[in-house]
Amino acid sequence: MNEEIRTDGSGRRGKVERVIDEYELEGLGDELERAWTAADPDERESLRDLATRFNEQVLEAALLDAGDSVVQSEVETMYELLTDDTVGSGDRRRVERRLERQGVDVASLRSDFASYQAIRTYLKSERGAEHRTVDVDRGQKAIETVQRLRARLVTVAEDRLQSLRSAGRISLGQFRVIVDLRVVCEDCGTQQAFTTLIEEGGCDCNS
Repeated sequence: MNEEIRTDGSGRRGKVERVIDEYELEGLGDELERAWTAADPDERESLRDLATRFNEQVLEAALLDAGDSVVQSEVETMYELLTDDTVGSGDRRRVERRLERQGVDVASLRSDFASYQAIRTYLKSERGAEHRTVDVDRGQKAIETVQRLRARLVTVAEDRLQSLRSAGRISLGQFRVIVDLRVVCEDCGTQQAFTTLIEEGGCDCNS
């Protein structure tokens, strides 16, 4: 599909299309569409994840244009520091100053970041993209999704603990992180592991 001729239906380009063109992110539109409409649900990415991918590529393009070569992991960290509401003002300001020293207009850069709603409009209205229908065991899919998220949470927690230990902020020997995800039904009082609840078809409410 030729994304250069796409508009929002009124003859004007939408925000995502404009940013793709201005930052010369050729092929990114096709990449986003493939990730959102993949036949295999395990390979699909959510609109929020696609917005993050889009914005990180915009940030990377701005840095490269300014002559600042960075690796992907550094781009991801910088984007998190720029946009995550939980980040301290000092950390955010350090990233902003680095960008300013390179000649990057931080306010303009932020305005070019796209929300997940803008990505959805781009994919559905401008590219005509749709999810493909597949036969999926929804229960098993839910288990797999949560297990991936739990594994990610464990990894993040371990990384943060190791970082704090290395910085001398905490005292900690050999350790492992355990995430115990349980579901409590407030009607019948049943408490089960998330996976067990799905595999057994629910709680005791219908017994």
